[in-house]
Amino acid sequence: MANRRQFLGGGAWAAASLLAGKALAGGVGATPSAGAAYRMPDEGDRHAATWMAFGPSLAVWGESLLPAVRRDLARVAATIAAFEPVRMLARENELEMAAKLCGPGVELIAQPLDDLWIRDSGPVFVRSDAGRMAAVDFNFNGWGGKQAHGRDAKVAGFVAAKAGTPPLRSRLVLEGGGIEVDGEGTAIITESCVLNPNRNPGWSKERCEQELRRALGVEKVIWLPGIAGRDITDGHTDFYARFAAPGIVAAGLEADPDSYDYSLTRRHLAILRQARDARGRKLEVVAIPGPTQVRPAHGSDEMAAGYINFYVCNGAVIAPEFGDARADRNALSALRELFPGREVAQLNIDAIAAGGGGIHCATQQQPA
Repeated sequence: MANRRQFLGGGAWAAASLLAGKALAGGVGATPSAGAAYRMPDEGDRHAATWMAFGPSLAVWGESLLPAVRRDLARVAATIAAFEPVRMLARENELEMAAKLCGPGVELIAQPLDDLWIRDSGPVFVRSDAGRMAAVDFNFNGWGGKQAHGRDAKVAGFVAAKAGTPPLRSRLVLEGGGIEVDGEGTAIITESCVLNPNRNPGWSKERCEQELRRALGVEKVIWLPGIAGRDITDGHTDFYARFAAPGIVAAGLEADPDSYDYSLTRRHLAILRQARDARGRKLEVVAIPGPTQVRPAHGSDEMAAGYINFYVCNGAVIAPEFGDARADRNALSALRELFPGREVAQLNIDAIAAGGGGIHCATQQQPA
């Protein structure tokens, strides 16, 4: 089965680097104006809506997993819809199916899709000091050419237009799951993703930081090493570290000593605990261990079984549970402490996780 954690080989990799090179040559349009003073808000700020994509396909997910991932996706959408509007993209011929699964609380919008990962294909919404909204298109290239993405490459522009939000173009190739911000000028980013030559060949940290300041209002970047080549995202930030509030970070801690993430998550924790944010604050870091066991229904070596890929919406945090009673309870308790005043809803998303993703990967917030 091909999924988000499996990817193509050298030909696609080379093609992705070539496309990224063309982008650097000017093929993706002008960069945002430095005088626009846009900033990416914290995810916990009030939302106008959540965007999702009913996009899993037989070609990517396989016959055995496809029905389950559709049900998981609909469960996430219906849960969020109890707290804020949900706008779900779906292929024209799957609108009826999506409506039956999601229920009447989810708005459906016809749009061609390659997959469901709208965190990465969708726009990053930003807001100016004057309250003007814009939507940044970060040139989605299928995580460095590892998956077909011709339709999903158009999602950012489509969503921006549907939201009535003017688009901002960037020369940087970046996915929404690859960057985490506190809304006050601090970002956490993995080097393995953003500095990867399959996305931004020849880019330095300094050049990336300059572009992120221009497009997202980022004043300070905390760089984590991440890990390239182990999953299709090359180590997205939103599986490792998330801001619960300015100055407070929830970080994943891999419990399995045999996992490649075991030493990596500990290295990330050490970096975060020594870091200071854009305001000069030393970060308070809360480690949330992953489960030691998962349900067998969709479990595999590729299952993305961690608690950091949660989603913050109006009045709630939508988080996964994996059937490990002790670890699930610990994650629930930690999230309740990190997000006082919000309801924490834990969902079974085993099929989505079996495809290498999570709740955050399948959602994209539109700030109010």
